[in-house]
Amino acid sequence: MKILVCDDHAVFREGFTLLLKEMGMDVVGAAASGEELLDLAPTQDVDVFVVDLHLPGISGIEAIRRLLRDDPGRRVLVLSMVADDVSLFAALRAGATGYLLKGAHSGDVHRALEAVMEGTLFVDAPLARLLVHGLRSSGGIFPQLTARERDILIELCHGRSTDAIAAAHFLTTKTVRNNVSHIIAKLGVNTRAEAVAKAHKAGFDAPG
Repeated sequence: MKILVCDDHAVFREGFTLLLKEMGMDVVGAAASGEELLDLAPTQDVDVFVVDLHLPGISGIEAIRRLLRDDPGRRVLVLSMVADDVSLFAALRAGATGYLLKGAHSGDVHRALEAVMEGTLFVDAPLARLLVHGLRSSGGIFPQLTARERDILIELCHGRSTDAIAAAHFLTTKTVRNNVSHIIAKLGVNTRAEAVAKAHKAGFDAPG
């Protein structure tokens, strides 16, 4: 299996590369930033991209989006320290096929890579309950909202500020404000407070 690793921590990147080689994987490249990843990607034959979310410059989420925009057939496994629902769903919506936590055993790494290469969703066990809860929650409510608008409405329901939402979802504050305006219009209310009240009344509940 041909792997390209992207992580900004040199020690971790080198150690993980060594682990992959010991597992019989072919590490065809290593990048320390989203920009390096996007520059390297077209030059290598890669089966699975292993990408950290928190990168200098272009975020891991944005790098994944661009990787798949350029070639929708690419396979991406997120390898991150972050174990929360916002990061998990942001990664999956960006197009990642797997999400593994750093510190996972080598057996889990191997299983994750095999699953992702085959196009099968892989979510690390500690995150599985968040995925199940998220799929069960808010399922058929407000179908007029886009995936991003639903995510932002969830954050509004949890009382988070525009700046906090922007940081959590790797967006600009302007983008968040525009999405809030769309949410308000689509829900037929006049303010974000009314949107939140309507969401709570409708049982629009999700993890967070």
